[in-house]
Amino acid sequence: MDDNWGKVYNTKQMIRAEIAREILEQNEIAAVILNKQDSVYPILGQFEVHVPMTEFVRAQTILSNEDSLTESE
Repeated sequence: MDDNWGKVYNTKQMIRAEIAREILEQNEIAAVILNKQDSVYPILGQFEVHVPMTEFVRAQTILSNEDSLTESE
Protein backbone atom coordinates (compact mmCIF):
# COMPACT_ATOMS: atom_id res chain seq x y z
CA MET A 1 0.00 0.00 0.00
CA ASP A 2 1.54 3.31 -1.00
CA ASP A 3 1.49 6.65 0.83
CA ASN A 4 -1.63 7.78 -1.02
CA TRP A 5 -3.78 5.47 1.13
CA GLY A 6 -4.50 5.67 4.85
CA LYS A 7 -5.99 3.37 7.49
CA VAL A 8 -9.42 4.56 8.62
CA TYR A 9 -10.56 1.48 10.52
CA ASN A 10 -9.14 -1.64 12.11
CA THR A 11 -10.73 -4.62 13.83
CA LYS A 12 -10.05 -8.19 14.85
CA GLN A 13 -13.23 -9.33 13.08
CA MET A 14 -13.27 -9.75 9.29
CA ILE A 15 -17.05 -9.19 9.14
CA ARG A 16 -16.68 -5.73 10.71
CA ALA A 17 -14.00 -4.80 8.19
CA GLU A 18 -16.31 -5.95 5.38
CA ILE A 19 -19.16 -3.85 6.82
CA ALA A 20 -16.90 -0.78 6.99
CA ARG A 21 -15.71 -1.32 3.41
CA GLU A 22 -19.29 -1.71 2.18
CA ILE A 23 -20.43 1.47 3.99
CA LEU A 24 -17.60 3.42 2.39
CA GLU A 25 -18.32 2.04 -1.06
CA GLN A 26 -22.01 2.94 -0.68
CA ASN A 27 -20.77 6.49 -0.11
CA GLU A 28 -18.65 6.27 -3.28
CA ILE A 29 -15.32 5.97 -1.44
CA ALA A 30 -12.89 3.33 -2.69
CA ALA A 31 -11.79 1.06 0.15
CA VAL A 32 -9.61 -2.02 0.54
CA ILE A 33 -9.15 -4.47 3.40
CA LEU A 34 -5.66 -5.55 4.43
CA ASN A 35 -5.40 -8.78 6.40
CA LYS A 36 -2.73 -8.17 9.04
CA GLN A 37 -3.47 -11.33 11.01
CA ASP A 38 -0.64 -13.72 11.76
CA SER A 39 -1.02 -16.88 9.68
CA VAL A 40 0.26 -19.12 12.48
CA TYR A 41 -1.53 -17.37 15.36
CA PRO A 42 -4.71 -15.82 13.89
CA ILE A 43 -5.58 -14.41 17.30
CA LEU A 44 -2.75 -11.91 16.70
CA GLY A 45 -3.21 -9.05 14.29
CA GLN A 46 -6.13 -7.25 12.75
CA PHE A 47 -7.95 -6.38 9.56
CA GLU A 48 -7.39 -2.83 8.34
CA VAL A 49 -9.60 -0.77 6.03
CA HIS A 50 -7.68 1.73 3.89
CA VAL A 51 -8.95 4.56 1.68
CA PRO A 52 -7.29 7.12 -0.61
CA MET A 53 -5.91 10.05 1.39
CA THR A 54 -8.09 12.41 -0.66
CA GLU A 55 -11.14 10.77 1.00
CA PHE A 56 -9.58 10.10 4.41
CA VAL A 57 -11.39 12.73 6.51
CA ARG A 58 -14.76 12.06 4.89
CA ALA A 59 -14.31 8.30 5.41
CA GLN A 60 -13.41 8.79 9.09
CA THR A 61 -16.49 10.94 9.59
CA ILE A 62 -18.78 8.41 7.94
CA LEU A 63 -17.40 5.49 9.93
CA SER A 64 -17.38 7.35 13.25
CA ASN A 65 -21.11 7.99 12.85
CA GLU A 66 -21.87 4.32 12.11
CA ASP A 67 -23.28 2.52 15.17
CA SER A 68 -22.96 -0.93 13.56
CA LEU A 69 -19.17 -0.67 13.83
CA THR A 70 -19.04 -0.21 17.59
CA GLU A 71 -16.90 -3.05 18.87
CA SER A 72 -17.32 -4.99 22.05
CA GLU A 73 -14.07 -6.95 22.01
